[in-house]
Amino acid sequence: MNSQPPVLTDRRSFLRVVGGVGVTFTFAPGHLMAREARHVTAGVLVEASNFDVSGGWKLDTQHFHQMGGCYLLAHGMGQPVANATTKVHVPEAGTWHVWVRNRDWCKGDWTSPGRFKVLVDGEPLEPIFGQGAEQWHWESGGKVKIDKPGKIELALQDLTGFEGRCDCIYLTRAADPVLPNDDLADLSDWKDTLSGRATLDIEELAFDVVIVGGGMSGCGAALASRKKGLKVALIQDRPVFGGNASEEIRVHTLGIHGYGNDILKHIDTETYPNGDALAKVDQRKREATMAASGVDLFAGHIACGLEKKDDKILSVEARNVRTGIITRFSAPTFIDATGDGWLGYWAGAEFRTGREAHTEFDEKWEKHGDLWSPEKPDQRVMGTSVLWNAEQSTEREAFPEVPWAKPVAKDHAATAGEWYWEYSNNDLDQIEDAEQIRDHVLRAIYGSFANAKEDPKNATWRLKWVSYIGGKRESRRIVGDHIYSMKDAAERREFEDSVVVERRAIDSHYQRKQTGEPVDFLSEALFYKTNGDYFIPFRSLYSKDIGNLMMAGRCFSCTHIGLAGPRVMNTCAQMGIATGYAAYLCKQHDAEPRAVGARYISQLRDLIGFGENELIGNPPQERKHKKNKKKKQKKTH
Repeated sequence: MNSQPPVLTDRRSFLRVVGGVGVTFTFAPGHLMAREARHVTAGVLVEASNFDVSGGWKLDTQHFHQMGGCYLLAHGMGQPVANATTKVHVPEAGTWHVWVRNRDWCKGDWTSPGRFKVLVDGEPLEPIFGQGAEQWHWESGGKVKIDKPGKIELALQDLTGFEGRCDCIYLTRAADPVLPNDDLADLSDWKDTLSGRATLDIEELAFDVVIVGGGMSGCGAALASRKKGLKVALIQDRPVFGGNASEEIRVHTLGIHGYGNDILKHIDTETYPNGDALAKVDQRKREATMAASGVDLFAGHIACGLEKKDDKILSVEARNVRTGIITRFSAPTFIDATGDGWLGYWAGAEFRTGREAHTEFDEKWEKHGDLWSPEKPDQRVMGTSVLWNAEQSTEREAFPEVPWAKPVAKDHAATAGEWYWEYSNNDLDQIEDAEQIRDHVLRAIYGSFANAKEDPKNATWRLKWVSYIGGKRESRRIVGDHIYSMKDAAERREFEDSVVVERRAIDSHYQRKQTGEPVDFLSEALFYKTNGDYFIPFRSLYSKDIGNLMMAGRCFSCTHIGLAGPRVMNTCAQMGIATGYAAYLCKQHDAEPRAVGARYISQLRDLIGFGENELIGNPPQERKHKKNKKKKQKKTH
């Protein structure tokens, strides 16, 4: 395996991905695009993600591959948020037609909750947006007269505080333009052309290893590989690192540190009530660790494609989530820590989703029957949680009526959420339908809180914090040389290439709706005790199909039930550490991950701490987390 950056030829074949689907084309080195937009390109495009001032609107990046943009979200928990504003240059005077890409996220027999206005130089356009079509679409805002060329101010004015959303605004002299929408590749080309990005040269950066995904797994991988002196790029689509452990989602870490304590103690969390603001303290610690590590950090960049030759990835592209500008990252080795297995998926690696039939890997457990592992395979997976909480004030606190939330919440009443506020069903895909899944839990939250407020004893309660980022548990699992199963954990199988150790129970989730609960957004945990340490082999941490791709985190090679034990964040971070050290051995021996596992596994295990001649070893004593005594909780995620 060549450990040097790939040689760039005159023209290259590339897979650029939008909407999760790749479009292959050729281009000259350096240029952003070789394709011209197929739609009208005369006009002024203003992407909401690139507004000068976001005001109270949040930048939502998590559905880029499903709807073609990073949009602004009016997440005010029922209180209208401050305006988002920007200045834009209009090249000529005259009549301009305004179009807004938005959606009605909760359409039904009620006034839509996500309503907002667009203002031009302080004057609102007549339409109210966020109450039209249910899907992302272009909606006419009417026309405005511009007296002279120059800058005008655009503003988004939230009317409700309940998740209004805007992707972009387009000003055109054409009265009835044909605009791209459902074909996300066309939409991307069009945006690149109007924004001027299509004419830019791409910055190409070379590294020893490129890691995509900045959760605990990606951070562990980056710190381990950097510790051995590698030049490391860590790409993360959010502004902060930590994934589900971040202050944006606020799930405390579970699982043991194994042999990774020297790294994990700097990035994990204390044991706080999930959703608590104590997550901010751990975030500061984690950000400081990453900033001081020497890793090249690319927060706020979303992976959007890759270049591949034969069974090797040559480079990965990532867009700046605010500017849309692409950077290209080349390396001899790549680590997929995206959770959703995006690199493996784009590269054509075999992957699995859903539950296997219990007969395939002998994963039947009579105690819970079909809830545990079914007779026939299906697409059910563990779900996405959205955490939240409320607080009491000294005065009566009003909360808006939410008739649009009641069909989900029904009669359920609550003033706080937990990990079990989780949604999954067979009809929705955790990747393709991620926005709908997140929105479903938001309806559950607002409806349940409104129900609680109907009780006089809760008159002084008000919402304190509601996440708008979904905490996902399971989606794609990239297939490696070994598919880790329930049997591997339950029987505590020993592997010559063990690189991760865990001892927590196998812990799978199902929706309580399956056993008769009236609401569908609460889950239950099923536990199978392993009574000791179990181990994950290195063969489950690299793709069997893509020669230079490793996986760390919940997209590692496993069955649905095989994921249930080691899916928690400290264990996933151990996987990251193992792949980070393996990347060092790939460079040192000019080898691919499979060869490292076959020829240099003792060196890898030594780096991790297992010991060259010791199959299992004894993980060091785990440090004890401080317990928050204000609130007890069942420790499962």
